[in-house]
Amino acid sequence: MSRIKFGTSGWRGIFCEDFTLDNVRVVTQAIADHLRARGQHHQGVVIGHDSRFMGERFARETACVLAGDGIPAFLCNRDTPTPVIALEVLRRGAAGAINFTASHNPHDYNGMKFSSHWGGPALPEDTNDIEERANALLGEICFKEMPLDEALQNGIVQEIDPRPGYFAELEKMVNLVAIAESGLTIAVNPLYGTGRGYLDELLRKAGARVVCMHDHRDPYFGGFPPEPAAAYIDDFIQLVRNDATIGLGLATDGDGDRFGIVDDDGTFIEPNYILALLYDYLITTRRLRGDAARSVATSHFLDAVADFHGLRVIETPVGFKYIGELIRDGKILLGGEESAGLTITGHVPEKDGILACLLVAEMVAITGKPLRVLLQDLYRRVGSYYCRRRNVRLTESLEQAFAKKMETPPKAIGAFAVRRISTVDGWKFFFDDGGWLLLRKSGTEPVVRIYGEGRSEDQLARLMAAANDFLLS
Repeated sequence: MSRIKFGTSGWRGIFCEDFTLDNVRVVTQAIADHLRARGQHHQGVVIGHDSRFMGERFARETACVLAGDGIPAFLCNRDTPTPVIALEVLRRGAAGAINFTASHNPHDYNGMKFSSHWGGPALPEDTNDIEERANALLGEICFKEMPLDEALQNGIVQEIDPRPGYFAELEKMVNLVAIAESGLTIAVNPLYGTGRGYLDELLRKAGARVVCMHDHRDPYFGGFPPEPAAAYIDDFIQLVRNDATIGLGLATDGDGDRFGIVDDDGTFIEPNYILALLYDYLITTRRLRGDAARSVATSHFLDAVADFHGLRVIETPVGFKYIGELIRDGKILLGGEESAGLTITGHVPEKDGILACLLVAEMVAITGKPLRVLLQDLYRRVGSYYCRRRNVRLTESLEQAFAKKMETPPKAIGAFAVRRISTVDGWKFFFDDGGWLLLRKSGTEPVVRIYGEGRSEDQLARLMAAANDFLLS
């Protein structure tokens, strides 16, 4: 029997192999025991799921196990975006949330994410305790269940609709009036996921014209991973490129916590650039002040913006929980990850792709400029940064070779002499002229991720080629 292992964002596994109803019940009981040990069980738990297979079944079984242990549950009435669940935890003063999602992973994965009472992803001290408890319970009948009808009747389980509360929150966070008054036609692509009826509906409520695609539930996500990356949304890019009336394309991932942005000419704008643009926009146009935070894998473009405005950037390991903690404690204005995660001060300490998309729409509406023009304006002020990420799938031999190479990290990668190495999370190699590479094993998939950044497109291309050769040689 597979052991339960929490990665950067919860426990994920493949359907019918390790992600089974029995294991879900065990992990639920481990969470219940964790909350009871900390005296938080009486506050109740918000339960949600994304649009994958069996989401409703997993959520209902979880509610039954919690009810059997005397813990109240607030069960979302449909597939629900991760940031909406995070806000609901805060609104209700709940002990946390259990969310069934594998985010951007392929359709044959599912995941079980536990969020803390402060709304952000649980920190390692909590997930380590849950993991230890769950593995000690594997193979045992360690739980009792209350039938869902009985639990609903006696009120220990309540079915909830968190959408109105979330809409009210975002109507305060974003200038929807400016978006509507700009006359923008906006294309929206929720990638068959939980963003359906959220991003598009908020824009329509504001009076914007919206063109939608892939806005129905499909657990196969159209045959692609539900990730709003350029490689998986070519049909959306072509829609924006070929329809002259569309001024902006906005996409969200399977659970609504990541964003994908397409400019009016069909250019996909890298998430790293969006983070820098929005940070500068919040400072220059909204007149907000505050430091920023980014993961170790995220572009230093954000650092250049902070330095230009006399502010600083805090670097964290990969995993939004570390950024969420800084948002929770009021230490930053904006936090983001290169994998298209973002939140801002005053909002949930969890990444929110819906908010990110709306902020981009506001920025374009108020400045009246396409994103590529805004990007060139920012380059002129703070310098140019070019970044890329590539995944190298690990065979058993490649994994062994990679581990051996990292026992003694190289002093050069290709023609690039290593000037400094950071091991905050993975191995980050710094070179002359502002270039860097990060080699990091994924916490959820059998891949090594290569992250690279150069101050020119040529430097970036040569860095990425050198890293690829180093891994495969």
